[in-house]
Amino acid sequence: MSAQDFDTPLEWLVHLERCCLNHAHGLPQQEEGDDEWIGIGFRLGGLDLVAPLGEVAEILTPPSLSKVPRTKAWVCGIANVRGNLMPIMDLQGYLHDRPAVLNRRSRILVVNHNGVYSGLVVDAVLGLRHFREDQRCDELPGDDEKIYPYLKHGFRSGAEHWGVFSMYDLAERPQFLQAAV
Repeated sequence: MSAQDFDTPLEWLVHLERCCLNHAHGLPQQEEGDDEWIGIGFRLGGLDLVAPLGEVAEILTPPSLSKVPRTKAWVCGIANVRGNLMPIMDLQGYLHDRPAVLNRRSRILVVNHNGVYSGLVVDAVLGLRHFREDQRCDELPGDDEKIYPYLKHGFRSGAEHWGVFSMYDLAERPQFLQAAV
């Protein structure tokens, strides 16, 4: 059929539309990943950990710090972050009484929960981590009992074993909130 076989241009357009719809392929459908868990991967000591995405307010490179007198050794200092004063805590020092060694890979994970606005020094941030529900396990990584109260469960992905570290649980601990000597 050609355009001359139709009485009006509108009839020709209707015919073209029908032909297009009959031969068109549907768009690819994106399946919802409701069972996918997403978190921020980070390294602390020899452990690979992951914090729930919603519990990390932001990730910073270590800023300039001002020391705070009469605080515990794991309080690194206070920093001015976009006009807000933020205490910076050494997570390794808090858990193990050994200070973290700051280097170019060190990062600050910011937690903002129930009035606690604080930065936590970690050895490195390993980016977003995605896990399926079938990768979840109850076995916790490592043998460090001091970190276990903050670990909810784990995820196994191949040979990797990730512990889920709750920033919110840390921010609610009275020991963490008592930073003064």
